[in-house]
Amino acid sequence: MQTLHYQLDADGVATITFDAAGSPVNTMSLAWQDDLSDVVATVVGDVARIKGIVLASAKSTFFAGADLKGLMRLTAADAPRMFTEIERIKRNFRTLETLGKPVVACLNGTALGGGWEVALAAHHRVAVDDGRAQFGLPEVTLGLIPGASGVTKMTRLLGLMGAQPYVLEGKTFGAREALELGLVHELVADASQLRERALAWIAEHPSAQQPWDDKNYKMPGGTPANPKVAAALTVAPAMLRKTTRGLYPAPEAALAVMAEGALVDFDTALRIESRALARLACGVNARSMISAFFFDLNAIKSGQSRPKDVPRSQPLKVGVLGAGMMGAGIAWANASRGIATVLKDVSLAKAEAGKALSRQLAAARVAKGRMSVAEQDAVLARITPSERDADLRGCDLIIEAVFESRELKARVTRDAETMLAAADGFATGVFASNTSTLPISGLAGASARPEKFIGIHFFSPVDKMKLVEIIRGRQTDDETVARAFDYVQAIGKVPIVVNDSRGFFTSRVFGSFVMEGAAMLAEGVPAAVIENAGIQAGMPVGPLAVLDETALSLSVHVLEQTRADFAADGKSYVAGPGELLVELMVKEHKRAGRAAGGGFYDYPASGKKHLWPQLKPLFERPTLAWDIAELKDRLLYRQAIETARCLHEGVVTTVHDANIGSIFGIGFPAWTGGALQFIYGMGIDAFAARAAQLAATHGAGFALNDAVLQTLRHRQPHY
Repeated sequence: MQTLHYQLDADGVATITFDAAGSPVNTMSLAWQDDLSDVVATVVGDVARIKGIVLASAKSTFFAGADLKGLMRLTAADAPRMFTEIERIKRNFRTLETLGKPVVACLNGTALGGGWEVALAAHHRVAVDDGRAQFGLPEVTLGLIPGASGVTKMTRLLGLMGAQPYVLEGKTFGAREALELGLVHELVADASQLRERALAWIAEHPSAQQPWDDKNYKMPGGTPANPKVAAALTVAPAMLRKTTRGLYPAPEAALAVMAEGALVDFDTALRIESRALARLACGVNARSMISAFFFDLNAIKSGQSRPKDVPRSQPLKVGVLGAGMMGAGIAWANASRGIATVLKDVSLAKAEAGKALSRQLAAARVAKGRMSVAEQDAVLARITPSERDADLRGCDLIIEAVFESRELKARVTRDAETMLAAADGFATGVFASNTSTLPISGLAGASARPEKFIGIHFFSPVDKMKLVEIIRGRQTDDETVARAFDYVQAIGKVPIVVNDSRGFFTSRVFGSFVMEGAAMLAEGVPAAVIENAGIQAGMPVGPLAVLDETALSLSVHVLEQTRADFAADGKSYVAGPGELLVELMVKEHKRAGRAAGGGFYDYPASGKKHLWPQLKPLFERPTLAWDIAELKDRLLYRQAIETARCLHEGVVTTVHDANIGSIFGIGFPAWTGGALQFIYGMGIDAFAARAAQLAATHGAGFALNDAVLQTLRHRQPHY
């Protein structure tokens, strides 16, 4: 067998060791499914001689789960075959757990998804007390549900209410929590002790059965027939729909499987589960989410966007110029990950005010039990507020996070760059700009070493946003890109690498979203309809609300800078209708955004924000016919088309950077798998046909030329 080994010793203990050849992990591949059937048949043949069964792994982890590459190749036509395969796995699990022989799973490491379902086939689970190991069923985060008995068993182990976080939300847990939940029965200090405890339990339990096979079994908390459970289940679908907005079928399917399965016998519940998984696994949503949150994310984590042949590094001391919200957030990101940081501003008072953010964030974590007081003190001790350039001396990396002004950025670059770490009289450190819009190659003109100048674009709020956009200037060398990449990973963020251009990648695509929303308002579409279209499409908030948060005045500043740059090149920049409306809001109506007191929204001192009442008489056209489906398409297609253009132009160079950057950076709906996967999931030809319809009605922003389409076809991933 290619994926597992079977051994029956003289004492009657049968050991099934999962060990997929040529793979670092065990997965539920077709080969494994075949091997499992063969080994279960062997166990049945040996049952008279067997006293107990041990499930073990020869890998550093127990079991990784489903074969996701195989799932990526499924289509709707494969659903019947998928159902048959799932049912075969379950029959083999049921055979093992109903033989009457004790089955013990030895969890030497992580067991997620299908791996946890393998563990649940055992009557007794022993795990290593290792904080790094994770258990659970995160399938919903990939557009799937646990289908190899995970939903059914977790519901019967924890109850309908107790199992929901682990099934509907994909919450994972460590060994200690598993022990507290009763999902793991014993912990050992070291993997070498697993087999000893397994053999001891087998000796103490000559026969065994699953809890749900006991005639006296009762579901924890009760079935849906229980009035309290029934009352909770009445509102659960509505609460779930409020979260998913109807765009994520997996959690809704999981809830249905839990509730329906709780009303029937165990084996019928398993069939309900199989049908639901087969339907989801062969759908577009699952392929899109697997593509993004497994393959694309792992491509970034493994450093596929990082220049090769450059040794790994991590800065020991980082300087941050500017102690506003962005600079203060960067200081927290550094210090909370063990990196000494100098937070510099024009005065010590401003620098201290910036450090206060870290004090607040640390205190909140202490209050929630996520950080000890000693850890809090250590984090704060790593941040040195300062008003002196001299305190930056010896920094491996300096990041400027000052206002979006070329002149100001040039001045702080020249002043601080000389403080970078040096060896043998030569500077060795890297200087970075946190700009979100200004081209890096132009800013590098103020640097004495443009090859060591790079963009490191954080997103606000830094403590919550995982993405960091690394921008390579025209002269930036590979070593500098690699060092920036390593730094971003060292502080626990997700790096994407893009090439220099106006707006780079994320700001450029973000701009297409918010300006399309503003253009709709200029056409006369009601503001509330625009905002709801964005939310229904799956964006975190509507485009007008986002413009308020980022400041309409900043958008006008970018517009003015763009006009000036074009003029300097002897060209004329033609602003779009959305840009012109935002400019009108700021200059004519003095509505500059939330920080300035109000923009598209009013922000009363007490009560919730609400749309500015004057939007209706100023812009709305009561006779205008609008279609919510078309508005949703406009908001999504505009971003996807701009992303495709960025790929064609070489601004973004990989599909995985584009997808993850769009989801993590600008909130492109996760159900799509990212801006490019949105195109690939629909099919390039179908997407192009719809884009052409939108272009005919709403302008060149939706036009896809043949060169861009050719790039999309050439770069489409294949699994």
